[in-house]
Amino acid sequence: MVTFVAVSLQLWPAQVVSHSLPDPRFGITEAFWQPEEAAELGVGWERILFYWRELQPNGPDDWNTLHVREEWLDEADARGRTVVGLLKNTAPWASEDGTEAGLPKGLYLDIDNPENLWAFFVRRTANYYSVRGVTNWIIWNEPEIKPGVYGYEFAGDTSDYYQLVKVAYKVIKAEQPDAVVHLAGLTWWHDQSFLDRFISRAINDPEAKENSYFFDVISLHVYFRTESIPLVLNAVKRIQAKYGLDKPIWINETNAPPNRDPQWPVNRPNFEIDLEQQAWFIVQAFALGFASGAESISVYKLIDIHLAPGDESFGLLRPDLSRRPAFEAYKTAAMTMHQFTETRLEKTDAYFQVVFERPQGTTRILWTRTPKSVTLSIPAISHGATVFNAAGQQSHIYANQGKYLIQLDGARCSSECLVGGPPLILMEPHPGYSPKLQLIEEKLMKFLARSSEEFIPKIDADIRLTPIVDFAHLEQDKLIVHSKNLIMPTLSPRTTGGATDIQLGNEEPVRALEAINAEPLLSVESNATNDIEQAKSSWMLWPSSVLLAVMAATGLIVLIRGKLKENVS
Repeated sequence: MVTFVAVSLQLWPAQVVSHSLPDPRFGITEAFWQPEEAAELGVGWERILFYWRELQPNGPDDWNTLHVREEWLDEADARGRTVVGLLKNTAPWASEDGTEAGLPKGLYLDIDNPENLWAFFVRRTANYYSVRGVTNWIIWNEPEIKPGVYGYEFAGDTSDYYQLVKVAYKVIKAEQPDAVVHLAGLTWWHDQSFLDRFISRAINDPEAKENSYFFDVISLHVYFRTESIPLVLNAVKRIQAKYGLDKPIWINETNAPPNRDPQWPVNRPNFEIDLEQQAWFIVQAFALGFASGAESISVYKLIDIHLAPGDESFGLLRPDLSRRPAFEAYKTAAMTMHQFTETRLEKTDAYFQVVFERPQGTTRILWTRTPKSVTLSIPAISHGATVFNAAGQQSHIYANQGKYLIQLDGARCSSECLVGGPPLILMEPHPGYSPKLQLIEEKLMKFLARSSEEFIPKIDADIRLTPIVDFAHLEQDKLIVHSKNLIMPTLSPRTTGGATDIQLGNEEPVRALEAINAEPLLSVESNATNDIEQAKSSWMLWPSSVLLAVMAATGLIVLIRGKLKENVS
């Protein structure tokens, strides 16, 4: 019989294990609509639309600050989220053709000429919002889409868009030297040569080189097909290499919006996607995107607002705030990839494996590419691993002769496999990765050894004290400790109360013996940098009237938070 024991040790005071700031590489569109849910997801940045037609609806003297509310920006700052502003939609009074897609009047005039209405608008926006924390600016949206095609937003050609970006870059950098200027998100498939033409235009501009070619980041929008993500990213890298550039690439929008949602059906002839496939896509998009060189990735979007029944729905939250499975998929991806420092991609005809090296350990994400299931033997780097699916459900596995045996289910495919099969995420800790965990294990073992002479003679059994920690990880305010080959003995403890927070797998909670004259099991100096020796604050594991006795196949393991009662039976 092989099970695991998850031992939850309560920390006191509660704030001593602080929640990490979100990883700034994980984004979502318009987190401000549901800030609590965005924080739960671990969103590190959000995109907010800054419509020119809304900020200055009637003329250059207008300034409608209610369009982008300051409380949205304050809340994002408090949560550790970066706000990325998207500037678009020409005010009709400033448009050459009177439409939101029209070129701004005076676009080719000097940026200090008051008749250059675009420069005037960008300057005022950058000035006003820089002191409110907005220093990342995307210049327009999907300018390569032609008139008459769904999504058309820009009336000019590539040269006009280059001038739009050039003016914005000069103005923004004059007001915010440290600001980051992003190119508009490109769909890629509407015009695969647009970026090449744009960069060629920049290379041939004598002013461009000394101004970093008037942009800092390339932006992409990639939808529906998981494997389009590395394909498009690699194509963009080849274009940059052609011109000797190496700008960061962000995926500002990605998703596989479901049309087969029973609560929100959509009539869409192409791209049949169910709720589970959307969730799988989210995990796969982050994995493949980061492994293929994207610096940052954002899902479009958190929630659909003002959506008519039957309209295409992208949100991780439905308009009624109910959660799609993709919500948990995003949350799981952000947690399991958090703070990664290195990625590796393994691709075969049958499956993908993406490896994320993190300070805490290694995360491996695996899924099939075809309808066929796959069984893999994965080398282990630890005694055991936590396994997550896209829904965030987790289990624990142990290595057998240094390997894990993993079963991957096949993808759901019709004419093509738009999304890979259900991904599995393996998280393994690096041995001794955390000073806190090292000290916890050491002090646990010392305490057990010290207590064994007092406790063990009272148990009628042939026993041997065995190390309890196979692997462990910190999960919010709990230390989760796992051990293999454990079975429960029959215990009849005398106790005067106190519920336990100790659970055995998915079975009933283990009854606990009560500790008396309890003392802190552990007192560790710590601060945000984990420099234990130089820390200025203190946290400790404090007894909660709980101790656990479990029988291992090789003997008795005792985890004690204080002195044992004498009358253990």
